[in-house]
Amino acid sequence: MSLKKILPGRLGFGTAPLGNMFRAIPDEEARATVEAAWDQGTRYFDTAPFYGAGLSEERLGEVLSAKPRGEYVLSTKVGRVVLDELEEGARDLGEKGGLFEHGNPNKMLHVWTAEATERSIEDSLKRLGTDRLDIVWVHDIAQDFHGDLWLQKFEEARTGAFRVLSRLRDEGVIKAWGLGVNKTEPIELTLALDEPKPDGFLLAGRYTLLDHEHALQRLLPMAQEHNVDMVVGGPYSSGILAGGAHFEYQQAPPEIIEKVSRLKALAHKHGVSIKAAALQFSLAHPVSAAVVAGATRPSRIAEDIAALNETVPAAFWDELRAAGLVSPAAPLPNNA
Repeated sequence: MSLKKILPGRLGFGTAPLGNMFRAIPDEEARATVEAAWDQGTRYFDTAPFYGAGLSEERLGEVLSAKPRGEYVLSTKVGRVVLDELEEGARDLGEKGGLFEHGNPNKMLHVWTAEATERSIEDSLKRLGTDRLDIVWVHDIAQDFHGDLWLQKFEEARTGAFRVLSRLRDEGVIKAWGLGVNKTEPIELTLALDEPKPDGFLLAGRYTLLDHEHALQRLLPMAQEHNVDMVVGGPYSSGILAGGAHFEYQQAPPEIIEKVSRLKALAHKHGVSIKAAALQFSLAHPVSAAVVAGATRPSRIAEDIAALNETVPAAFWDELRAAGLVSPAAPLPNNA
């Protein structure tokens, strides 16, 4: 099913930060943030077992389990099974290092087999306090976590998770499935398969105002050809476009800081908030169904909603294009 028919709006709430990404967030702050999102009309929530070894799902479930299930859309991910056993020493997360060092201390299995997929879904339902999921993403079968072994992980998912999720969709247990990754290649590979066919994908950090040229070369034309939709994750490029210091989940390098400075200067010149430019850019592509922005403070929710609705003058997009700060191939809002 088309994601655009499933999703209730163009702005969703991404809950990776609720898994204590980068910092330990008090439970009451996490709870207040989810409540703020709900109170201000957010009805699409995305999470994953990976986010804090189940912590994000637990915190989200604490709030959403008290809401009418028919009033919101929920997506989570498969590929990590959270164990009761505790992790000893630092986690091996590839390029993502200590991303969730403040999350739950439980050990996680990184596995995409059919059996693990079914167990992952059952565990997620318990943590979330719900009886069903709407969308399930196959999480992180890409180079950033697995290096040269990523194709091996992809094959495990192709013969395991892909088939399970296709069956669950066909049985009406879930509405849609796809890949949730930080790289374009696994999605391109999936779209090239004869079977099974995903309904869409969640692409994190690869279709942002700051970083989008690679996705435009192959992936997004393929997605249009196959009529699949994209949810844009990480529209603020790990926070650097929203006043943070991270890009690609690490401290931003000088060249990125310099480009962000140019973007902000141009936004300031036209009286545009950089958040508005970021969200509206990511949504301008025909394949984009929604963006999911993360937050750990209630005030951030109002900022995101305001950014989505802010009027951005065509002159800003024109000058952005003229300055070479966006790809010539990138569709811009209002056909600028």
